[in-house]
Amino acid sequence: MNDDASWWRRACAQPQNEAQTQAQARQGQLTKPPGSLGRLEEVAIRLAGLQGTPTPAVDRVWISVFAADHGVAAEGVSAFPQAVTGEMLRNFAGGGAAIAVLARALGAHLDVVDLGTVNDPGPIQGVRRWLIAPCSANFCERAAMTPAQLQAALAAGADSVRRAREHGAQLFVGGEMGIANTTAAAALACALLGRAPAELAGAGTGLDAHGIAHKVAVIERALALHASAAGPGDAQAVAAERLRRLGGFEIAALTGAYLAAAQAGLAVLVDGFIASVAALAARALNPGCEPWLLYAHRSQERGHAAVLDALQAHPLLDLGMRLGEASGAAVAVPLLRLSCALHGGMATFVQAGVSTGHAERA
Repeated sequence: MNDDASWWRRACAQPQNEAQTQAQARQGQLTKPPGSLGRLEEVAIRLAGLQGTPTPAVDRVWISVFAADHGVAAEGVSAFPQAVTGEMLRNFAGGGAAIAVLARALGAHLDVVDLGTVNDPGPIQGVRRWLIAPCSANFCERAAMTPAQLQAALAAGADSVRRAREHGAQLFVGGEMGIANTTAAAALACALLGRAPAELAGAGTGLDAHGIAHKVAVIERALALHASAAGPGDAQAVAAERLRRLGGFEIAALTGAYLAAAQAGLAVLVDGFIASVAALAARALNPGCEPWLLYAHRSQERGHAAVLDALQAHPLLDLGMRLGEASGAAVAVPLLRLSCALHGGMATFVQAGVSTGHAERA
């Protein structure tokens, strides 16, 4: 898939309107007032179109968590040391991280991908090594990634989607881990949306007001340095250059995963702030991916609301979460499953022998 450096431009699959229409008709026949299950009905109908069947299911879920370090951590933008990224890889593999617990509870396949950490833990059983570099560059000094590194990160995401499809996944969920990645995500979102850092930069791992102010100043420096990212080329090329300059390996991997999933016709459940910024980048690189992206939750991270508004996204949950790791998306999976169970398992009025309440003409 990734021999062509511009593979991400390829056309995305189209949802199947006939299956969606059939699902809509079924909803109208179920033993309930029309629309009484609210967004649970909408989700089932949308999944029907994405899966190409009037009775969708979310039994087989694939969760990929991409881990990588960021050079901008040198600017002191995180409350945690950079060594945590490598240490968390062991925690993921050992089953102690939140997403590991959630994946077990869901019966989901957890795919952990090491893209490069400063504190390299070495080979770990249960962690795939797709090493690009120990970390991205400090984007206050130069572009976060070289063109080759950007391509490698996008390809890492596409490779996880390939594995998910081979596994028979009905839903792809992407997560991330990387100290300083809320700084990278906020910087990239500012560039893509034309917003000020003070509007989008938040507490991340737990910064106080002084720490957030410093984070804003760091992002302002980076945006000033990379103001020429708009450069020559079409809108998609400009977006790719912004991702290269201001993103990170795991953000680019999520972007590549979302694009590859949309091209393959695999539904995606997008996690929180960082994952949504990756979705914003994916949409900028290839707008055709948009129908394949479902949004799990509204994060407590400051910039998430603005990113969701730009995506015209309506997340399923708002629980005050801001952990990342795909945790918010994992928590939303049971809602998708219950939506499908209601859609496929409820009786129709005819099956149940229940009157529809419409007066018959004499």
